[in-house]
Amino acid sequence: MPDVDFTVLGEYERYKLMASLIVPRPIALVTTVDAGGVVNAAPFSMFGMIGEEPPLVMLSLNRTSPTGRRDTARNIDASGEFVVHLVDEPLTEAADRCGENLPHGVSELIAVGLATTPSLVVAPPTIQAAPVALECVLHEKLETASREVFFGRIVSLHTRDDLIDTETWRVRLAGYAPVARFGASFYTTTRDRFTVGGATSTAVDEL
Repeated sequence: MPDVDFTVLGEYERYKLMASLIVPRPIALVTTVDAGGVVNAAPFSMFGMIGEEPPLVMLSLNRTSPTGRRDTARNIDASGEFVVHLVDEPLTEAADRCGENLPHGVSELIAVGLATTPSLVVAPPTIQAAPVALECVLHEKLETASREVFFGRIVSLHTRDDLIDTETWRVRLAGYAPVARFGASFYTTTRDRFTVGGATSTAVDEL
């Protein structure tokens, strides 16, 4: 088994190894609004849950150049608000297209044809086709040489009808099939599931 000394690898080599080995990663399709009211939408797979008290999620955005910044980063800094949408199979192609390099000031949602609805708490809208939407306000920010890392505090949650049992606060996982980033241009589904440790059949559908 080869040992790899990360201290002698370049940034690109470290990224390729980490991004292809630490998988699968959930995809966040993030909406923000700029100062002119244009809605930006961009997918990110450097994304995850941090904790429940406070309820935090993390977005890690790479810098486009040593001095350049992504529209999502600029908009979150300016407004302190964003909406994270989880991506399922029907939404995958549109989410991927939202990652295309469009001119500044052009909304990816319009270019791709995704309809939105007003969010409950924050200004960025919610994408109607998404199975889950997490309305977030900026909790904290961390900067590194290559990344801007935003920690968002969830202030409102929207899900597709019948996805949550609000009496038990359990998710009906049988009706939830998000996709994940696997590495390079590969994605993976989440339909092939199994239990460990004698879990009951109910646990397959509810977590």
